[in-house]
Amino acid sequence: MLTFAGTAAHAESVALAGMLGSKALLVVDASAPKSVAVGETHLGVKVISTSGDQAVIEQSGKRTTLRVGEAPVSMGAAGSKAGGKRIVLTAGSGGHFMTSGQINGRSVQFMVDTGATSVAMSVADAERAGINYKSGQPVNMSTANGQAQGYRVKLSSVRIADVEVFDVDAVVTPQAMPFMLLGNSYLTRFQMTRENDQMTLVKRY
Repeated sequence: MLTFAGTAAHAESVALAGMLGSKALLVVDASAPKSVAVGETHLGVKVISTSGDQAVIEQSGKRTTLRVGEAPVSMGAAGSKAGGKRIVLTAGSGGHFMTSGQINGRSVQFMVDTGATSVAMSVADAERAGINYKSGQPVNMSTANGQAQGYRVKLSSVRIADVEVFDVDAVVTPQAMPFMLLGNSYLTRFQMTRENDQMTLVKRY
């Protein structure tokens, strides 16, 4: 499992992917999900208790409650000057940067794509996120089956961890996609740095 080099004790974000009996299935800094029993610690995050679809976790003395399916909770160090402005992602086993997030308050799963002009999603993803894409601007798109009609839309908000960006351009394509693409209409709002398997996004003022 990939972890931050030298920073495992200070996770930036934690999400609860599910429950395996009394164990919490944690996603720490967008790493692969890991089942963690009560009392155990994973990448610096300790599971204090579990109940139903919830888990209480602790890091550096700070406790918070996670719920299955909710957006990741920021666990950044208290007092950080970049609080609410900084996102740290870790590459998965395939080298891709994956992260949970929210579009207009709806939970989604992103894959970072620096080659994509804008946030991109399939029609099915747009419908799940409650996006009225048919009111957007129709555009012709090239797909594996030839030309098809897509839509350009404006997302009211895109949120990852505790960092929210407003009025983000996106495109909705009729072609099925395994993940939503987090493209440059979102990424250019940040100063991006990458070191080994770690990507840091700091929101521009």
